This record gives sequence, structure tokens and C-alpha cells, in this order.
Amino acid sequence: MALTRGSFGGYEFDRMVVLFSMVDGQREIPCAVSTSAMDDLEKQERTKPEQREGQFMRLRDQIEERAAQKFIAREFEGTPPGIILRSLDFRK
Repeated sequence: MALTRGSFGGYEFDRMVVLFSMVDGQREIPCAVSTSAMDDLEKQERTKPEQREGQFMRLRDQIEERAAQKFIAREFEGTPPGIILRSLDFRK
């Protein structure tokens, strides 16, 4: 079964990540993408905290596609196991 879009969790300033989720059937998979990865994708210096949600929404398709690839490869991190995306994950 393919992952589907879950919810937007918000910007977490202390960790410099945007939280979101993906759904595998009935199971919600916690995910995070680093703000530096999003800035790299948009080739921006530094996005302001209040603009992070808009930035995530613009990049959401790319971010979720990469999260799905890491899910298939079973590249989980943390407790509970989830997907964490960094700049490295978007390099060709």
C-alpha cells in the first residue's frame, strides 16, 4: 500500500524542523523535514519562522515523495520510529 498524505504538524523552532505525517493504511507515520533542507530546495538563505508553513505547503509534494521513498527503504529514525528528512536526502 502506498503512503498517503497525513497532517501538517507545524514548525518546531527548537529543533528547526517542520513536523508532518504520512499515512500507511490505518497507521500514521510521524515525519519531519529540516528547515535547512527546505531552504536548500528553494535556494533561499533563511526563511522567517512565520513563513515556514507556507514554505512547507509549496514544497509538500517533493517532501512527501522523498518521505515515501525513505518509508519503502525502511529508513526509520527515533522513538517512535518515523521519517526524518535532511538536505542530504534531496541531493541527486
